[in-house]
Amino acid sequence: MFAQALVAPVNHVLRGESWALRRLAPFAGRTARLEVLPFSTCFTVRESGEIDPAAPAAVADLRIRLTPAAAARILAGDEAAYDQVSVEGDDEFAQAIRFVVRNARWDVEEDLARVLGDTLAHRVVGAGRAVLQLQARAAASLARNMSDYWLEERPLVARRADIAHWVREIDVLRDDVERLAQRIERL
Repeated sequence: MFAQALVAPVNHVLRGESWALRRLAPFAGRTARLEVLPFSTCFTVRESGEIDPAAPAAVADLRIRLTPAAAARILAGDEAAYDQVSVEGDDEFAQAIRFVVRNARWDVEEDLARVLGDTLAHRVVGAGRAVLQLQARAAASLARNMSDYWLEERPLVARRADIAHWVREIDVLRDDVERLAQRIERL
């Protein structure tokens, strides 16, 4: 069930990126297991480069494991989230999939243009981008405001300058204690 839901949109994106099909085609017949806990699915690459759900008895040549949070971050375009992906198995196959996932993009505007027309699709996609940018600016503003609040109003977080000053004071105190210990020793 999960495989069927995943295969159609992935193949749609792959068909829109002919280079991606050519990149995956040499791995025809190979199977990959994708585990986004608690879900797991296997897919097999076809000769065309598209994917199909794997046969129930298929043995995976590649195992890709990630958390739902990492999957969401990857879909949102966060490059750092790829560091949270665990990959075991066929390295060449893994490199091909990694390259396709990082570089293939769904052309939303083209798909909407087929239904709504070019002009309206362009405007809808532009509005969507504006909403996403507004959301990103609001999140950044909230983060700045919370940071200022925690630094100024209710100091839960120390400033770098305050920490550096404290470290310098500790160093001076340590040196003073060492000098005092030497004086006491001499007496």
